[in-house]
Amino acid sequence: MSEKIITNTSAADSEPSKDKKHYRVTNWSIIKNYVHYTPEERKHYTYIFWRRVGGWIWPIFRGVLIFGLAFVILYPIMYMISASLRPQAEMQDPSVMWIPKNVRLQNFKDVWEAINYPDVLWNTIQLNIVASVLQVASCAITGYGFARFQFKGKKLLFALVLLQIIVPPQIIILPQFNLFRNFDIFGLLNAVTGSTVSFINTNFTMYIPAIFGNGIRGGLFIYLFRQFFRGLPKELEDAAYLDGCGPFKTFISVMVPNAASSFLTVFIFSIVWYWNDYFISSMFFTNSQTISLNILGLANTMSLKLTGLTGNAVDYMVWVEAGCLMAIAPILIMYIFLQKYFTEGIERAGLAN
Repeated sequence: MSEKIITNTSAADSEPSKDKKHYRVTNWSIIKNYVHYTPEERKHYTYIFWRRVGGWIWPIFRGVLIFGLAFVILYPIMYMISASLRPQAEMQDPSVMWIPKNVRLQNFKDVWEAINYPDVLWNTIQLNIVASVLQVASCAITGYGFARFQFKGKKLLFALVLLQIIVPPQIIILPQFNLFRNFDIFGLLNAVTGSTVSFINTNFTMYIPAIFGNGIRGGLFIYLFRQFFRGLPKELEDAAYLDGCGPFKTFISVMVPNAASSFLTVFIFSIVWYWNDYFISSMFFTNSQTISLNILGLANTMSLKLTGLTGNAVDYMVWVEAGCLMAIAPILIMYIFLQKYFTEGIERAGLAN
C-alpha cells in the first residue's frame, strides 16, 4: 500500500514539470503567433516577452558599464603605478608596456626630497581640515535654517545658494583676490591703522569663505544639508521644544546626532575638494604651500633639482607620476577607513525629498 502511494506521489510530482515544459511559450512562439492572440493575450505575452529580453540585456549592459567605469578609473591609476616604478629611459622604450624591466623606487625618494613632502603634507592637512570643519559647521547651520524655518527673503537667499552651485569660481576669483589683498571690514581697519591687511599667502584666504559657507562647493553642501534636515521627522523638534530647548540647542542636541552620517559625508567631500584644488589655491598662494600646487609644478621642480634648469614635463614623467601617487595616497587611506560611513551618508542624504 505504501509503495503504491509513493508511486502515485512521484507521478503527480512529475506532471507539473511535464505540463510546464509542454505549455511554456518561447519568445519565438510569441512573435509567430502574435497576430492570432486576443487583446488580453497580447498584453500578457508582450509583458512576458519584454521581461525576458530585459533579463538578457541588463547583464550585458551592466557588464559594459562596469568595464567602462573600470577603464576610466582604474586605467589611469594602473598606468600611474607602472610609470612611477620605472626609470625615465623606459618611458620611450616601446617594448615596455605595463611591467617595467627595472623597478626604481628612487623616484619616490627624489620627489620626497624635492618638494619637502612632510612639510607640504602637514601644511595641506592643516589647511584642509580646519577649512573643512569650518565649512561643514557653517553649511550645516545654514541648511538647517533653510529646511526648518520660515522667514522673509528665504526663497531669494536660497536662489543665491543655488547660484553658488551654478556660477563657476573663475567669475568671482578676481574680486576675491582684491578683497583678500586689501582686506578691510567696512573701512574700519583703514580708519584705525591707516592701512589694510593682506591675507595673500595665508590660510585665512580659505578659512574666511568657509566660515560664511562660501568655501569650495559651499552651495552644494548647504543644499545637501537642507535636503537631509527636511527628511527628519518634525516630531523630534517638537519634543525638544517641549523639553525647553531653544532652536540652537535643538540643533546641537537633536539634529546633529541624527545627521552624523551626513556630516561625515560632507566633511569627506570637502576634504577631497580642498585637497585637489589648485585653481583657487594658485590665486592666493604664491609659494606652493599645498600638495596640489607642488604637483602642478613638479616637472620644473625635478628639473631644477636634477639639472639646475627648467624642463618639459614629458622628460620627467616618472617623477610626476610618483608625485601624483604620493598626493592621492592620504585620500585613499582616509576613504578605505571611512567608506562604510561615507556610503551610508550618501544613502541618507535625502536628495529625493
